[in-house]
Amino acid sequence: MKENKIKIIVGVTGASGAIYAKTLINKLYTINEQIEDCDIVFSENAKKVWEFELENNNYNEIPFKIYTTNDFFAPFASGSAKYDAMIICPCTMGSLGRIANGISDDLLTRAADVILKERKKLILVTREMPLNLIHIENFKKITLSGGIICPASPSFYSKPSTIDELVNTVIDRVLDLAGFDISTFRWKQ
Repeated sequence: MKENKIKIIVGVTGASGAIYAKTLINKLYTINEQIEDCDIVFSENAKKVWEFELENNNYNEIPFKIYTTNDFFAPFASGSAKYDAMIICPCTMGSLGRIANGISDDLLTRAADVILKERKKLILVTREMPLNLIHIENFKKITLSGGIICPASPSFYSKPSTIDELVNTVIDRVLDLAGFDISTFRWKQ
């Protein structure tokens, strides 16, 4: 297990793929001993997509602190709070575009801007496809700024047999990228 605990922000946008956000948050809870702080911000559309896709509003029961998108007094709105990473999962192309172009018009995009300016880990779990040139150019901007684009592209070498196992292939990779010590399938294990 890691010696240093991680301070992390989770952003959830209105992209399809609420199951990814739910799985990420649940897995973070299971490795809580590795976390110093875990703060969450949902866009309003994220809540609507969660309710539609997962047929519940269990985001109200998440065991971490949840902030509204207009709460600029959240600790992670400033670099002085010293967060280590931010995962936006799933990430809309609109959110990615605003982040790539420095438009911090809500707490989610402000937090991503702070993470980038502080040279910390920003991981954007995109779910859109196909991509147009604007998306690709924004991917490039994020990457050149130090962010990580991690498309929600499941892997199959672990031979997943359920939707949950398939989703876990993405979320385990995201948690690896964020620096967590997790037990997961490893190639050539």
